[in-house]
Amino acid sequence: MTNVSLPLIHTIIFYLSEHPSIVGFRWNHIQSWGSTWSFLFTSITTYLLLSLFLHLSLSLLLRRNQRIPLCPIPALHSLFMSLISATIFAGILLSATAEIRDTRWFWRRSKTPLQWLFCFPLGTKPSGRVFFWSYIYYLSRFINMFKTFLNILQHRRLSFFQLFNHSISTVMSFLWLEFSQSFQVLVILFTTLVYSVVYAYRFWTDIGFRGACFPFVLNCQIVLLSCNVVCHVGVFFLHFFFKGGCNGIGAWVFNSVLNMAILILCLNFYVKMYVFGKRRKVESNQISRNSNSNSILT
Repeated sequence: MTNVSLPLIHTIIFYLSEHPSIVGFRWNHIQSWGSTWSFLFTSITTYLLLSLFLHLSLSLLLRRNQRIPLCPIPALHSLFMSLISATIFAGILLSATAEIRDTRWFWRRSKTPLQWLFCFPLGTKPSGRVFFWSYIYYLSRFINMFKTFLNILQHRRLSFFQLFNHSISTVMSFLWLEFSQSFQVLVILFTTLVYSVVYAYRFWTDIGFRGACFPFVLNCQIVLLSCNVVCHVGVFFLHFFFKGGCNGIGAWVFNSVLNMAILILCLNFYVKMYVFGKRRKVESNQISRNSNSNSILT
């Protein structure tokens, strides 16, 4: 068993962290597809306009409750996103371990491995294993956008939070690469771990199995955003209170504002739907009970 599994493990490690394409990766505007500012803004604008156009077109052409059957497409999308998220998680975990092993001689006097995960040394260039998987994560954001189109077609619903979240996550992942931003390794690890679970859950429900009795996806989103806040706090203290500083701190400030906006929107949605919503449900049930008792008495 061990004789068979060891070569397999070495093969997986090679293709996820030691392959020449991964080790020799370099983010630049010539070789990397989608690496220009014009591409970023054009793609996001196109995504927003297409979502709005599709929603309005269906509203005009179809009845309100009429939906378009998509058969296995949503389930296949969820399965693919779960698998690609799990692959990115494994790849960046192995790559970060290898990167710490190979570059620790350069920064070991000023940082520990944990500090390196939070805070890249000043002058870090977007090249090597970690940034390869950061680039794959950036590309996966465009595949994730298709979820919006599927929701519009299947549920006839256009969510402002979904549009905002997908657009901002794409912008932030672009900034990580463009400015070699600190803390991205931890955020990608947390995000891909949560996304692999969330999309596996969606695949489970899409193929007809029963879902959880609580808002599973929304709770996972809040946990993820809370972990991001912890990472931001760690970068803040390491940059301003420890020597050396963190790379890409300007982009980090902008990133922090966007993350805070997403967290506020998510918490606001949660409170409206599952706190005030429950209260209204209880109040309506009490009113109906009172009316029933009054009708019985009369």
